[in-house]
Amino acid sequence: MQKLMTREIERATPELYGTDGQGREAVATAHFFSPIDGWQWYLTEYDPETGEAFGLVKGFADELGYFSIRELERMNELFGAGTVERDAGFEPCKLAEVM
Repeated sequence: MQKLMTREIERATPELYGTDGQGREAVATAHFFSPIDGWQWYLTEYDPETGEAFGLVKGFADELGYFSIRELERMNELFGAGTVERDAGFEPCKLAEVM
């Protein structure tokens, strides 16, 4: 099963509040998605100790908000590998490019 977070992504992602005030100009360092329901998460900030993340969440609506990498990983454990996947070909970009 593909890991959602890698050390490379952790190193490239600012800590929580590290992009505060940047809005659409913040850089997404990773993209996660659910092929089941179409939800997408674009990571801009991350705390490796807690697994808490911040970024763009595209679900019922597009919004900047907090989400938990650990909860996304738990979904894979509960509902099967591939419930949430990391876009392995994703290249970091500004949120404005994916909004």
